Amino acid sequence: MELKTTPFTQTHIALGAKMAEFAGYNMPINYANGINHEHMTVVNGVGVFDVSHMGEFMVKGPRAKEFLGRVCSNNLKLIDFQAQYNCFPNGKGGIVDDLIVYHYNDEKYLLVVNAANIDKDWEWVNKNNAEGVTLENISDHVAQLAVQGPKAIDALQKLTDIKLADIKYYHFAEGKFADCDDVIVSATGYTGAGGFELYFNPQYGEKIWNAVFEAGKEFGIEPIGLGARDTLRLEMGFCLYGHEIDDTTSPIEAGLGWITKPAEGKNLIDGELYVQQRAEGVKQKLVGFELQERAIPRNGYELTDGNGNVIGRVTSGCMSPCRGIGVGMGYVTPEFSKVDTEIAVKIRNKEAKAIVVKVPFRH
Repeated sequence: MELKTTPFTQTHIALGAKMAEFAGYNMPINYANGINHEHMTVVNGVGVFDVSHMGEFMVKGPRAKEFLGRVCSNNLKLIDFQAQYNCFPNGKGGIVDDLIVYHYNDEKYLLVVNAANIDKDWEWVNKNNAEGVTLENISDHVAQLAVQGPKAIDALQKLTDIKLADIKYYHFAEGKFADCDDVIVSATGYTGAGGFELYFNPQYGEKIWNAVFEAGKEFGIEPIGLGARDTLRLEMGFCLYGHEIDDTTSPIEAGLGWITKPAEGKNLIDGELYVQQRAEGVKQKLVGFELQERAIPRNGYELTDGNGNVIGRVTSGCMSPCRGIGVGMGYVTPEFSKVDTEIAVKIRNKEAKAIVVKVPFRH
């Protein structure tokens, strides 16, 4: 099967990126300096991620808010030009996908979904459209760059009259950017390092890419691949669909109770189950942990009580570029979920000692 491309695929190849398939797209994993270098570039300066593979749906109509209140886990009490992290409950206690909802007004929303789940999500929202809202899959007509890091604001402010400092976290603006019209500038990201995400017509791709890199030159701006995107989100304890969350995990188990609000009258899919799980507890809980010896936890490794008894599994892990230690996330039985609990990661039949900690790992 031929891989899909983004407006920047040839640019990545020309820059010498290591390319690989991700969600059906030919995407950059890292560039010449490697993942750790790219990770620290974002933490300390500014880096640019091509995230044009993400999916975008428009939701419009008089009952748009009512529809999203039923299919999205969070409360949707949003002001205009505010964004909100959310998930789609699947009606069986699991999660169809996690997403960001962009609220223009009560009759117009933009949903940004994971690249690997675009078809599944599109089928889901259409199947559950009892309110008769207008749905439009605009994924192929939107390109996206995430410009992340503490220097992002200084670099990007040169390119727009939108006052970037006035855009609060998880809010957005729309206007002219790099002489291109109708660009969404969103104070969001998946790195925990600050910065913005830009959404625009793919025809502006080359112009915006060149303008951003020219504006960021004095700050040491660099292109960043999906490898560092993963280590950055992991250091922050952010969930990744297919690892920490999937069709079998409840948002309550995943520590996403803060985006799961089954208010009365909201008619939220799985709402009654979430009330029950809050009251009665869950069978497993997602935790962060730090290794106490030099080792790297990997997805799928068993977690034990330190005496050979399996208590769960690792969902994500890496050698933290900022901390220089092995860190990970995983599900454990509730009695091992408290902070400071000693557990172990089974690595090649040995038990590497670990301790449950509060995320983020990056301080």
